[in-house]
Amino acid sequence: MKLEEKLLNKRPTGMAMLLLFGVLYLAAFVAAVGCAVRLENVQGNEFYALTAVVIVAAIWLCTGWLPFMGLKVIKPQEALVLTLFGKYYGTLKGDGFYYVNPFCVAFNPAAKTKLGQSGDVTTEKPSVAAGQNANMKISLKVMTLSNAKQKINDCLGNPVEIGIAVTWRVTDTAKAVFNVDNYKEFLSLQCDTALRDIVRIYPYDMAPNVDTTGDGMADDGSLRGSSEVVAKRIRDKIQEKVSCAGLEIIEARITYLAYAPEIAAAMLQRQQASAIIDARKMIVDGAVGMVEMALERLSQNHTVELDEERKAQMVSNLLVVLCGNKDAQPIVNSGSLY
Repeated sequence: MKLEEKLLNKRPTGMAMLLLFGVLYLAAFVAAVGCAVRLENVQGNEFYALTAVVIVAAIWLCTGWLPFMGLKVIKPQEALVLTLFGKYYGTLKGDGFYYVNPFCVAFNPAAKTKLGQSGDVTTEKPSVAAGQNANMKISLKVMTLSNAKQKINDCLGNPVEIGIAVTWRVTDTAKAVFNVDNYKEFLSLQCDTALRDIVRIYPYDMAPNVDTTGDGMADDGSLRGSSEVVAKRIRDKIQEKVSCAGLEIIEARITYLAYAPEIAAAMLQRQQASAIIDARKMIVDGAVGMVEMALERLSQNHTVELDEERKAQMVSNLLVVLCGNKDAQPIVNSGSLY
């Protein structure tokens, strides 16, 4: 059976009903006491009439608390899902003081579950002073779930640690309460599985011959360089999984990303080596360009005529000076060049 949210379009008449029940309670008490006092001095039909009044007033005084159970207080951005004898009765939305069928029961299996801002789902004992209905209310506010960091292998098999923050809210109270056992725990688990599904598609850094989009072509996608794209795919994946629970995923963001500790040092050395190689390539390219320019200028201006052996020696000296890690020590040749 597919349940859809049914809003109870009731006016907030709780205050009027509270005053009415209060007046009836007071009237029953006054009638019971007054009639009980007069019973000693009357006889006949009046005695039976007063006795009937006392019995009715006593019944009301004993059972008059039942209508008070139908009084419900709803704050802004809150909802209350009500059931009547095991069937879905409706949902109260909108702030106000309402009166409903006193036999309706508020239902919310996730009332005791709290989603931590920096940890997994934790369960806390609710305050007794808060009242049953207060505990059973469903918050319609935008909330943030920040699950614990997970260790996941990327598409190259390297273990990485990653954490996400998911912004979400309840849009359909009936689906959230009846379609899943506990919609908060359900959301937390689906966030974990969706994160694993997406992270396994990407490498930590850009890698050759890796297809992250599924189009059969290698691309430059990576967890570190394509965080916006990865976050959007994680958000869409979570939304696909939690739509049956009446939840809306507003945003998903990567809050932590790093290599796992067991390979972090090796990967750091690899990154440093790659950076050194790239820097050396740039230095060599620049040095070769400068040597070519120097030889060309000397040849154009006829400053000095060099044979091939002397050109090779000059190129070697210039490359040593330009590509060396330390400053070169000049040597002045006072003799003949040859």
